[in-house]
Amino acid sequence: MEERLQKYLANSGIDSRRKCEQYILDGKVQVNGKIVTELGTKINTEKDVVTFNGKKVEPSENKIYILLNKPIGYVTTVKEQFGREKVTDLVHVKERIMPVGRLDMYTSGAIILTNDGDFIYKVTHPKNEITKTYTVTLKGQVQDDEIEKLRDGITLDDGFKTSPAKVKKIMEDKEKNKTRLEIVIHEGKNREVRRMCEAINKKVLALHRSKIGNVSLDGLAIGKWRYLKESEVSQFLK
Repeated sequence: MEERLQKYLANSGIDSRRKCEQYILDGKVQVNGKIVTELGTKINTEKDVVTFNGKKVEPSENKIYILLNKPIGYVTTVKEQFGREKVTDLVHVKERIMPVGRLDMYTSGAIILTNDGDFIYKVTHPKNEITKTYTVTLKGQVQDDEIEKLRDGITLDDGFKTSPAKVKKIMEDKEKNKTRLEIVIHEGKNREVRRMCEAINKKVLALHRSKIGNVSLDGLAIGKWRYLKESEVSQFLK
């Protein structure tokens, strides 16, 4: 069976397909003992021997899908050069898993981990518009016109304009000078919700992702995880 090299690496739990492409370009991947740096390379999955950083790569036949309630202070990377704690440190399974998308170090909440590269590609590809639901606590009062700006799409600090978002106010504490919003987006820009709030001059006090698509944490405690149900996996692959 023929398969693109970067897809084979991703399905073996090495990293996301995009990162695997970079590993190929960096000369870290060998096929049958020869370094391959061409992204269009196809391999025979039954005959060719692939190595990454000198270690043989073998895809896992058992595909697993895990929902984790990420605590603050953990990073969503497979490899960590600064010694910070990783989300994969919290999930003890024999399979080599990786995060689906990103959640910044200071944001808690829902993140999926898997060893299925195709699943990661489908869930993170912008064309599929998988929604993410966040609860954000802001310093100060948020006015109706500021909420409308977030709903309509707002220009971030790099000039990117966000797509329209669903935004509703779920708490306002005038005594403590805090407001809590629920924000639903489908884009995956780096730190997007934080930057949206900064664009209306509001300081983020806390940020939590409660849902990915229709999959919610449903009482799953911070730092705990569970396997996704078959029906939950299916909804992402439709």
